[in-house]
Amino acid sequence: MAEADPAPVLPSPEACPSPLPLADAAATRALGRRLGRQLLSLCRPGVAPLLLLHGDLGAGKTCLVQGLAEELGITEPITSPTFALAQHYRSERGAGEGGALVHLDLYRLDAGGSADELFAQEEEEAQNLGALMAVEWPERLSTLPGDAWQVELTLLDPERPEAGRLARISTPKGTPLEGAG
Repeated sequence: MAEADPAPVLPSPEACPSPLPLADAAATRALGRRLGRQLLSLCRPGVAPLLLLHGDLGAGKTCLVQGLAEELGITEPITSPTFALAQHYRSERGAGEGGALVHLDLYRLDAGGSADELFAQEEEEAQNLGALMAVEWPERLSTLPGDAWQVELTLLDPERPEAGRLARISTPKGTPLEGAG
């Protein structure tokens, strides 16, 4: 498990729509680890916690997934599945113990049909594994799942990604966000 992160402090549930500043890639990965801690508690066979990641190219979606993977105990490199479309990762914890991650990137798929089909297939696999499922470019789906956690990442300066980003976090209805400051 990763060591405790000094930042960022997650907002209270009432403040979820308020942007959370992330100074750099390290802060984005730290946010991924913090979200991973809470989502890990939801992983079990038949249940696949779902995280939808919104943001332009280069906004830090894959970087956030790298933090999730660290928290799940996954040691292999996490890369964007843009061309593979889906990547499956396992840690030594094993299936059903929060040791699996299904990472989708729907960017290259047509909205609706192809994106919906891949999502349905991978969601079933994630549920069978008791895995966390992270989806980049969920806007390609014909309908966004209502029971999903969502993170929107926005670059402060699209010309200079190193300038940082803002994160907006939404939880499923009735789910509190832990680590509130």
